[in-house]
Amino acid sequence: MNSSFDSFIETEVPQNELIISRTNLEGIITHANETFADISGYSVDELVGQPHNIVRHPDMPASIFRELWQTLRSGQSWQGYVKNLRADGGYYWVHAIVSGVYKDGELVEYKSLRAPVDNETKIRMQREYDARREAEEDRTRVVLYLSRDEIEKVENLLNKGTI
Repeated sequence: MNSSFDSFIETEVPQNELIISRTNLEGIITHANETFADISGYSVDELVGQPHNIVRHPDMPASIFRELWQTLRSGQSWQGYVKNLRADGGYYWVHAIVSGVYKDGELVEYKSLRAPVDNETKIRMQREYDARREAEEDRTRVVLYLSRDEIEKVENLLNKGTI
């Protein structure tokens, strides 16, 4: 159980930067630029070879990624807002454009370009994603303040597989 404050810390994507990555057809990262590494809290070497969902934040509804893959498999580009998880448990928001890369008419990989998101959009998307996740997955984000004893009790129950 992560009781760290880090999960509440947002890293801002600089206005003049683009996060760039490429994946193979299975979604494994084959290229990550330094901006991606800096913002995500991983090194380029730690990112390459990992599934792109290494940065998937639990606030993101699963249906967003189903839509992304459905769109890509239909041969079209997908774009949308994504809240990503940093290596330290923090997060960052991006506007992503994901598209296929073709050689001689054959799909060979995917590329993703991600740009900063303004605060108003972040708030709107967080509310939309919270509602969507609750409706589709019956999952709700909760922030609790517990005593150390209560935390230990919950951790024990989790470790025993009781909850």
